[in-house]
Amino acid sequence: MGSVVDGQTVNAGRVLLLLFLANLLNFFDRTIPAVVIEPLRKEYALSDLQLGLVSAAFTLIYAVAGIPLGKLADTGSRRKVLGWGLLVWSGFTGLNALAWNYWSFFLLRLGVGVGEASYAPAASSLISDLYPANRRARATGIYMLGLPVGLMLAFFTVGGMVTAFGSWRAPFLIAAVPGMVLALFMFFIREPERGASEEARISQQPVAQPIRTLLRIRTLTWLTLSGVTLNFATYAGNGFLVPLLQRYFELPLVQAAVVTGFITGVTGLVGLTLGGWVADRAHARSERGRLTFGTLSLLVGAVGTGLALLSGKASVPLFAVCFGLGWLGLYNYYTSVYPAIQDVVEPRLRAQAMALFFAGMYVLGGALGPAVVGGLSDVFTVSAMREAGAVEVTEAFKATGLHSAMFLIPVMLLLTAVFMHLASRSFVADARRMRESLARVEVDGARGLREVA
Repeated sequence: MGSVVDGQTVNAGRVLLLLFLANLLNFFDRTIPAVVIEPLRKEYALSDLQLGLVSAAFTLIYAVAGIPLGKLADTGSRRKVLGWGLLVWSGFTGLNALAWNYWSFFLLRLGVGVGEASYAPAASSLISDLYPANRRARATGIYMLGLPVGLMLAFFTVGGMVTAFGSWRAPFLIAAVPGMVLALFMFFIREPERGASEEARISQQPVAQPIRTLLRIRTLTWLTLSGVTLNFATYAGNGFLVPLLQRYFELPLVQAAVVTGFITGVTGLVGLTLGGWVADRAHARSERGRLTFGTLSLLVGAVGTGLALLSGKASVPLFAVCFGLGWLGLYNYYTSVYPAIQDVVEPRLRAQAMALFFAGMYVLGGALGPAVVGGLSDVFTVSAMREAGAVEVTEAFKATGLHSAMFLIPVMLLLTAVFMHLASRSFVADARRMRESLARVEVDGARGLREVA
């Protein structure tokens, strides 16, 4: 028995490493447009609203495609879902380099979104089967390290690629290659049985009305709402930080991208490693400890980003430190919320639960965030022009407009903290119901075995 456990532990580590690497490429590929946003805007003469709509369409298709792909991950082979998804999104990322106008670029990003939609539900389901509840926050933290590392690599390298090759198209071609290679490894993952990490016996029969069953879980509802507001802030911030630094602080592309890399990437390394450990310790002390820790972290996120924007043009380092502190608090969301969802949803429905969660998170959050902030940026730009008595929009007015629109970010992070607090109040009861459901399955299974004997 010991060797089997040891073997499973080694396999869990290998699978987790592959999931981390794929998650890294996931966020690297989706971040490239955020770095090349100004060259793209100038080449195609785009407004901030049009730029925001590219991100909005990407996240919308990501969310919609995630629901059937999540169901496929619950009923079929998760390694095949992961492998084919990685091949699709890497292929479309490379094709983005061939875009000849705004609409061709727009449509190719939708292909990337479909491929990436396959990933998170299947990966989260695998992690929940590889690691028991008391280790899931740390495992989730390692997996989610792909987010800040992917962002950091994109912000640190894409600007240099653009400069070296003299084109914003080069990074898309370069990014496609490692994804194609990694996809081949995904097909060889040895999957655990569903519910393998649970103490109780797990039914392998499909649930008759899965979506209705999930919607009855109050904690999942509150956490989905928190995902909406969190992704609104995250996608608006990640999407417009580089142009904000270029316009408002007048930094060149490479420098603006590197500063953004520190704000959104380096903070994540701390938040997801240390945050995962703290979240597990908090869970050991109290059932609702993870969500309480996440609530406090999001309050820090709201205050930090708000202070950064209020500091004005006083100092780039001051802005980076305050905004980075806010993003540090934001990263604790993932190690708090993702394991909490697994704790209130039975194993047969976990991939679909994550797909439903991501649908709300991306349709109403990730899609709306860049579009709304981009649209408000255009409105505030015109308002600043009129207040100055000018008749032509300049880069200075665009800088003022975007800076004003970014104040939506701390507001959304504050709402996220409120929703997480509400989820923490229903978590204990929902987690108990899930455990009781598993216990009934175990009793029914034992009774059936006795009857057969």
